[in-house]
Amino acid sequence: QVQLVESGGGSVQAGGSLRLSCGASTSIACMGWFRQAPGKEREWVASIRTGGYFLYYADSVKGRFTLSQDTAKNTLYLEMNNLKPEDTAMYYCAADRFSCGRAWALYEYRGQGTQVTVSS
Repeated sequence: QVQLVESGGGSVQAGGSLRLSCGASTSIACMGWFRQAPGKEREWVASIRTGGYFLYYADSVKGRFTLSQDTAKNTLYLEMNNLKPEDTAMYYCAADRFSCGRAWALYEYRGQGTQVTVSS
């Protein structure tokens, strides 16, 4: 069993920045971020295969969000810049031993979420 703990959410004004962290209890092949806004379906944001060999972003965040890893700490980071009100959502970290895809259902391990609120 892999435990994931997210942190770093908060409230910012449009144009601001936040950095989310997801600490895993052990090294795992694939990690990613998803988000869900009130009344909307959960949306894939970005995912990475440990070691950075494969790195993917949703079009809605490409150029503004940056995914990185500290493999020594089993920690995934999501640097979010130029935040927009439409980025407001609960952000969830997910991990899996095999899948680095875009579907929430493919990820075996999920965090509890951290709230990001962007005001205009």
